[in-house]
Amino acid sequence: MMEEVARVVANSNSGWVVVEVEMKSACNHCESGDSCGTSAVSKAFSSKVQRFSIQSDSQFVKGERLKLGLPESVILKAATLVYILPLVGLFIGAFSGNQIAGLADVHSDLLSIIGALFGALAFWAMGKRAAKRLEEQAQPVIIKSLGKPIEIVN
Repeated sequence: MMEEVARVVANSNSGWVVVEVEMKSACNHCESGDSCGTSAVSKAFSSKVQRFSIQSDSQFVKGERLKLGLPESVILKAATLVYILPLVGLFIGAFSGNQIAGLADVHSDLLSIIGALFGALAFWAMGKRAAKRLEEQAQPVIIKSLGKPIEIVN
């Protein structure tokens, strides 16, 4: 199970809690962070925050930290849809373009390239749509409460 720390933004009495998770970049985790171009680009853009609701029987205070969990299978399925499906579409499109070129008696390379691009884009769009549906169905679970963060008073 993949885990992430979230902050409670709102808590309703209807059994739902609104949490906010800060999306982290992979940058600044290696020793060459200061001399890396990718790190400089990621620092230029502010961190993104994702807000969503989770069903819960417990009451949480605004600002409280929660540890959330999401099964790895959801992430693997989404990655497969977004990365592997376009590759399959590329091959199917290239093959289809080659077959059409053979039937039309035209240059096969050009139609294969056009078919490959069209297939990859079409399958990428289908994969992205399916991954979005998968993301909406996958509901993270609250593993435990980490309490409120310690405030430092100067």
